[in-house]
Amino acid sequence: MKHEKTLPLPDHAPLNAAVLVFDDCNTLSFAAAVDPMRAANRRAGRELFRWQFRTATGAPAHLTSGLRIEGGAIADLDACDLLFVIAGFRIEAHATARLSASLRRLAARGTPMAAIDGGPWLLAQAGLLDGHAATTHWEDLELFATRFARVDTRRDRFVISGPFATSGGAAPCIDMMLHLIRSRFGADLAARVGSAFLYDPVPEGTQWQSPMSTARTTRRNPRIARALELMGAHIDDPLPIAGIARRLSLSPRTLEQRFKAHLGCGPATYYRRLRLAEAYRLATDTTMTVQDIALATGFASQAAFARAFRAAHGLSVRALRGG
Repeated sequence: MKHEKTLPLPDHAPLNAAVLVFDDCNTLSFAAAVDPMRAANRRAGRELFRWQFRTATGAPAHLTSGLRIEGGAIADLDACDLLFVIAGFRIEAHATARLSASLRRLAARGTPMAAIDGGPWLLAQAGLLDGHAATTHWEDLELFATRFARVDTRRDRFVISGPFATSGGAAPCIDMMLHLIRSRFGADLAARVGSAFLYDPVPEGTQWQSPMSTARTTRRNPRIARALELMGAHIDDPLPIAGIARRLSLSPRTLEQRFKAHLGCGPATYYRRLRLAEAYRLATDTTMTVQDIALATGFASQAAFARAFRAAHGLSVRALRGG
C-alpha cells in the first residue's frame, strides 16, 4: 500500500532530492531550485540537502543558456525524498508515455514532487495533479486550466497540495524553496538563505501580475497594476478600456494619461501588444491552429488576426513556424 508523504516534509533529517531536468529548461529556474539547497547547506554549516541530477533518457539535458546537465535516466531512479521536475519549452515533446509512466511509478511509491515553470504540465499530463490545486507559468495559466479540467488551477506564485508543489518561473520557485526550507529547518535558516541572494520573499498568497510592468510602476501605481492584472486575465475575451477604467473608479481619459506617463503608451495599445505577444508564444510553443490562436487572443476574425500578427511580428504564423 502506498504511503503518501505530504509537502513540506517537516523533518530535520537531510533530504535526498533528485532534480529532473529537460532540454530547453530555463537556466534561472534550474538555479532557483538547486542553489537554495546549496545555500542552506552552507548557511547551516552541515548537509541538509543532497541532490542528484536526472534527465528524461539519460542523455545530457541542454538548458536555454547552453549549460549541459548530465544525469541518469529518470526511469532508473528507484526512490528519493523529493523529486524536482524542471521544464521550459517544448513541453509537448517532453510529455512522452515513458516519462508519464516513470512519474506515476515514483508517485505510487509516495514520492513528493515539486514542479517548476513547465514542470506542472508534465505532472498534469501524467494525471498526477487530478483533484489537486496547482499553478504554472503565468503565460500558460488559462491554457493549463482549459487543458486539465480536473486540476484546480490557481493564479498563485506557488501552490502546495498534498505531495505536490507547483510554481512558475525562477522568482516564484525561490519563494517556494524558502517556504520548504522554513517548514523543514526553521524560519531563521530560510531568512539567512534569502539574504544570501539579497532576495525579499513575496508574501505567500500573492497572485501573479503581468511581468510587462516594472516592479516600481506597480508598487507606486496600484491601479495600473490592477489594470494589467485585468488585461492578463482577459486575453481571450478582451475587456473594453472604458470597462477597465470603470472597475478602477477612473475615467477613461485618466487611465489613458496614467498609462502614457508610466508605460509609454495608451491602455488600448498596451492591451493589443499583450495579446499579440501571447499569440507569438502560442505560435512558437504550441501546435494550435491559427484559428484557435486567434480566438485564444481575442480576435473574432482570423483575417484581422493575421493582419495584426504580421504587423506586430513581421511575418505570418505559418512563416514563423517554418511552413
